[in-house]
Amino acid sequence: MMFQRLISAKLGAAIATATTLTLTAAPATAAECIAPSNPGGGWDFTCRTIGRILTELDLVNGNVQVTNMPGGVGAVTFAMVASERPADAELIVATSTVGITQIAQGRYPAPLDSMRYLAMLGADVGVIAVDDESPIQTLAELNEIMVNEPTSIVTAGSSGAGGWDHIRLLMVADAAGLTDLSDLRWVQFDGGTDAVTQMMGGQIDVVSTDMGEIAGFVESGDIRILAALSDEPIPAFPDIPTAASQGIDVTGYNWRGLYTGGDVTEEEYAAWVEKLETLYNSEEWQTAATESGLVPIWRGGAEFESFVRDQAQIMEDISRDIGIIE
Repeated sequence: MMFQRLISAKLGAAIATATTLTLTAAPATAAECIAPSNPGGGWDFTCRTIGRILTELDLVNGNVQVTNMPGGVGAVTFAMVASERPADAELIVATSTVGITQIAQGRYPAPLDSMRYLAMLGADVGVIAVDDESPIQTLAELNEIMVNEPTSIVTAGSSGAGGWDHIRLLMVADAAGLTDLSDLRWVQFDGGTDAVTQMMGGQIDVVSTDMGEIAGFVESGDIRILAALSDEPIPAFPDIPTAASQGIDVTGYNWRGLYTGGDVTEEEYAAWVEKLETLYNSEEWQTAATESGLVPIWRGGAEFESFVRDQAQIMEDISRDIGIIE
């Protein structure tokens, strides 16, 4: 449980101490936002929602182009930006705890410092889900299976083995009493939407992902959420029980933010931070974030860059604790 306490403390501090940053900078120009995933996932939501609101608030010139570039849980996009567009001031890219975990485990083709990290605008809540027709009705029933028959079920999410979605499920299994975490079978998909689609088709038994990625499936009744990995119930889905309320003291937030190329100028970088802070404080973002199950949080500029580096170190430590890396 050491890694659970470590990550909960750090992310809890981020939520509790969110601050604002005021800058004076030149306006951002027309922009492109790359979502390193298929349509429908959390990174896709980040780009499409932020892109729409940037345009609505006249913070950029014209519409923001949204490009989906799945592959390697963000590695394909990261490599492209590092090699082809490091100084492109019109480009922003969605990232999150998931992406930083991959970097911390050495799974990206370039180091963390290849990019400039602009801002965090919210945190998604991790959830454990099953199909609406699954015989597993409660988290307690899932825990019993994971502890006593772990190889009998197939679990999945939008990260590889040892990624953030996987780690969150392992934290639940660890708290439930599973001694050999490697016994759980895990399948990776490029987005929570893809994982849920396969679960609905009968290929997967359990999905660990973010509420923001699969809220539509919850609203339609196609899936059932066994637990939200949050301190309090999700405001948009207050009837979903937290893991803590069911005796499993686990939280798993996935912050959502943006980066740009490492060679953009200080003026260009400051301009983006300023525009994103204005967006964050708008009614449009606060409403969109809350309705999608996000907890609004602001960290921008140098503060966010420092936070990302701290998070990468934490994820590296967690990964060693559970044997993902040496």
